[in-house]
Amino acid sequence: MNFMAQIKVMALSAAVVFSFCMGVAAAEETVAWMEVIFPPGYIQEGPFKGQGYEDVVTDILQENLPEYRHEVMMGNVARMFHEFKQKKNVCNVALFKTPEREKFMHFSIPSTFTLPNRLIALAGGSESLHEGSAVSLDALLKKDVRLGVSRGRSYGKPIDKVLKKYESDGSVFLHSGEDVFQSLLKMLLKGRLDYMLGLPEEAVYVAERMGVKDKIVTFQIQESKGGYDAWLGHVACSKTDWGKRLIDRINTILLKQRPTDRYRMAYERWLDENSIKIYSRLYDDVFLKTSVAK
Repeated sequence: MNFMAQIKVMALSAAVVFSFCMGVAAAEETVAWMEVIFPPGYIQEGPFKGQGYEDVVTDILQENLPEYRHEVMMGNVARMFHEFKQKKNVCNVALFKTPEREKFMHFSIPSTFTLPNRLIALAGGSESLHEGSAVSLDALLKKDVRLGVSRGRSYGKPIDKVLKKYESDGSVFLHSGEDVFQSLLKMLLKGRLDYMLGLPEEAVYVAERMGVKDKIVTFQIQESKGGYDAWLGHVACSKTDWGKRLIDRINTILLKQRPTDRYRMAYERWLDENSIKIYSRLYDDVFLKTSVAK
């Protein structure tokens, strides 16, 4: 090989190495944020687009991670977990932490604090229920009432156990089909149900879209009170060195941002007055004091 040929080979080799390094750097700088359709966590369309509480938290994290490029990747839960297991550079802003997920995800300190399912009633129509108090679902269903729930949906083990106990005596109405929550809410508004179950943010989101937000109230359920671990969501990133470095950065950001009004209001904006009273207290007493990746 003559001298000029050697120069060309060396130049080509350098170009290949440079391209490879640039590709690695680009991959290092890009985060794909996995999203699913879950309003009002994520709201991808309609008049409230981008106002979901997980949308806001994602925005806050992206603004404080300028050294990364940020992309959004839509998909169902199965596809999302597949991307994590393939060790792609992907993250999700709020996932519950389980031993199974820890096998392929790194988790941050808590990033969201959400309330459990609540009892939903018409405003002014529940004189026997005291505002701010927790309602025993078991005691309520012993009375002559009709409670609407979604067929096949889990409301948490303690509540599911109570529902199972009463579903055969006519107290529990099981409803199925598309837009189940909205259908149940319409039945509640028409007086065909006395109560229904659902997440407080879910209730406010659907009621606000229907223009009936001021017509409903929610109550804490005695059976769902207990440990707060199940109320905490965490940022999850792929279980790689890249994911660990990013989670370390995210933990620093969360500690600084969680006490801000913008962060608090991301979820509180979707709560009714009864829920806000409980949430505001627990936000300070539980969420802000949880500064480890439990």
